[in-house]
Amino acid sequence: MEDVSDEGLPPGFTVDELAARAGVTVRTVRFYGTRGLLPPPVIGPRRVGRYGPEHLARLALIEELQRQGMTLAAIERYLEQLPADLSAQDLAVHRALVASWAPESAETITRRELERRAGRELADRDVERLAAMGVLEAGGDPDVFRLDGSLLRLGVEMLDVPIEHDTILASRTVLLDHARSAAQELARLFQEQVWNPYRESGEDPDHLTAMKSLSAHMQPIVVQALVTAFQRSLSEELRSAFRNR
Repeated sequence: MEDVSDEGLPPGFTVDELAARAGVTVRTVRFYGTRGLLPPPVIGPRRVGRYGPEHLARLALIEELQRQGMTLAAIERYLEQLPADLSAQDLAVHRALVASWAPESAETITRRELERRAGRELADRDVERLAAMGVLEAGGDPDVFRLDGSLLRLGVEMLDVPIEHDTILASRTVLLDHARSAAQELARLFQEQVWNPYRESGEDPDHLTAMKSLSAHMQPIVVQALVTAFQRSLSEELRSAFRNR
């Protein structure tokens, strides 16, 4: 995290800096704080509040949930069910998976604009790693890319993690394969246990519209359940792996 503190102040962002980085107003940040959507800042010796990367990641998650059509009350319930000690990376994973339910949001972007939004210069190796993570796709022009903006922040954070390029590719393949299998199994279960009985009941002649509406309301819940289960399983597997060494 960038240390923008003055002398005697802890590192972090002021409320103005946090709002600017998140693309919201200071009033919005304070409003979310009063609603409990954001944890309180760390108060420094001059009574100046300092915010960290977790606050920035949480604001991004709130923004994504709003894009999905969730009300503030629904977002409050969603956030209340998350573990209290989630890191910025954990929150970014939640946001990335929630965003995966949204329509395709890929956009064409130049390298200069990409670096501006990433907040750092990007070497060719960095661009390759972002492409391996599915954050962007290279085209015919080496300085123009197709970007999935919902994954950019998480991808940039991952650039500083000491993982080899081939490992990223292998990990992405594993995740995509298992995610596809889980999605297929959930779709089959939804069709057999929800769609078919509802259609046969004849309660609504416009079955397709009703099921689309139900699916849209279920998606954030399913995503949260998948993320939480995955995080717990991964933690258990890693603890077991290192305990046996």
